[in-house]
Amino acid sequence: MGHALCVCSRGTVLIDNKRYLFIQKLGEGLLLKPRLGRVSADWERHPPPHQGVPLGPSSVGDDRGPSLTPLAHSGFSYVDLVEGLHDGHFYALKRILCHEQQDREEAQREADMHRLFHHPNILRLVAYCLRERGTKHEAWLLLPFFKRGTLWNEIERLKDKGNFLTEDQILQLLLGICRGLEAIHARGYAHRDLKPTNILLGDEGQPVLMDLGSMNQACIHVEGSRQALALQDWAAQRCTISYRAPELFSVQSHCVIDERTDVWSLGCVLYAMMFGEGPYDMVFQKGDSVALAVQNQLSIPQSPRHSSTLRQLLASMMTVDPQERPPISLLLSQLEALQPPASGQHTTQI
Repeated sequence: MGHALCVCSRGTVLIDNKRYLFIQKLGEGLLLKPRLGRVSADWERHPPPHQGVPLGPSSVGDDRGPSLTPLAHSGFSYVDLVEGLHDGHFYALKRILCHEQQDREEAQREADMHRLFHHPNILRLVAYCLRERGTKHEAWLLLPFFKRGTLWNEIERLKDKGNFLTEDQILQLLLGICRGLEAIHARGYAHRDLKPTNILLGDEGQPVLMDLGSMNQACIHVEGSRQALALQDWAAQRCTISYRAPELFSVQSHCVIDERTDVWSLGCVLYAMMFGEGPYDMVFQKGDSVALAVQNQLSIPQSPRHSSTLRQLLASMMTVDPQERPPISLLLSQLEALQPPASGQHTTQI
């Protein structure tokens, strides 16, 4: 997309020769301060400017969940709800404050990642532009607006009523998430920050993966302690601690990190859908070591809501040794076999 942008009048902007009207701020986020090699639990609230509220990276939905990822890039990002005056549709306008050239490059890379995909389970980019603000810049990503919010919103909504997703709903959601991940992995990338707050829900309940700012090459060959430490520090800043794969907490000097980090994160998402919270959310909230907790095989609570097949599927994803975790292609074939047979208009929605 082009870089044409101007503030045309109070409350409207022009992006790619289309005018958009500012409607309201979207949600309220918290800034988590990153530390090298770890993530701090020291939260800081930041007052909003005249428009927008600081949010975590690509928080397009009303993200009330425990999003523990540091803000993408070194600056803040804000998300506003805007309306396209040319089509009457609502959009989420993500604005990233870029203080340095590296920030602009990373914002551009996030936009480029979106443009790689035209897939129903991956968030599409409507438009991208860069705006000068004195000595600084703002990168603007125009994204579709999902009124249902995120998977985490749905999990929380059900929990408030004492309910959980049914197994059929979980399997349907998992299938869509896996199809999105399969498309990402097929292009040689890994998402690296999969979690319920990074999964939007469409009008029919279909999952849509967002926050592509942490994506990088799927297969990383680590050769030496310096590269290992650099990757470990990167993961500490870009991969949510309670959904981060064990191999990213202590990267070995000579190893291969591949896309199966996403499979671990997918297992954490599955656990959250089954039990209403991630397997390591409480570990983090109590101040205990997530890095130590993930080195032990996960104990899966017994529940009459879940079949042994679903429990086995979860256990396979949560295998500590990445070489023993199934690839997305295998999980996808297993999930497709578990789907109920199509009959007329029968679908499972949430």
